[in-house]
Amino acid sequence: MEKICVFPGSFDPVTIGHLDLIERAAGLFDRVVVAVLHNPAKNGRFTVEKRLELLEKACAHVPNVSFDHFEGLLVDYMRSVGACIVLRGLRGVRDFESECQMAQLNRQMAPGVETLFLPTDPAHAHISSSAVREIGLFGGDVTPYVPATISADVARLLSPQPDR
Repeated sequence: MEKICVFPGSFDPVTIGHLDLIERAAGLFDRVVVAVLHNPAKNGRFTVEKRLELLEKACAHVPNVSFDHFEGLLVDYMRSVGACIVLRGLRGVRDFESECQMAQLNRQMAPGVETLFLPTDPAHAHISSSAVREIGLFGGDVTPYVPATISADVARLLSPQPDR
């Protein structure tokens, strides 16, 4: 039976930390589905379509990775794609506390769903999508924090707009 892992997140934008986790998961599972969560309660900087486009471009070299988006409960999405493993990256202790709570809730709602926590590479532990957005929106250089294949796209999309 094919082992399918889902890596859910906002990926607004995808960072080198995300890419590292995707590449590592691709070595552990038959298929990795990177699933962009569309949360209507949040205003993302990039559209879901743009996030998927950037993810596909950043991960083009990883053959067993596919991309999708979903709304609603993760466990419902997991059932719809036949996956039983959720991948979550941990940058530190604070991430573990919130992610562990979510893993327990998911397991209670769907007993067959397991969560795999992968610690972030220490070189990337300080990077978050929100920090990248802030750096870019204030005119800073985002290239050290996003995959090289999309750095120009992200920089252009985040560049400060002149006052009108």
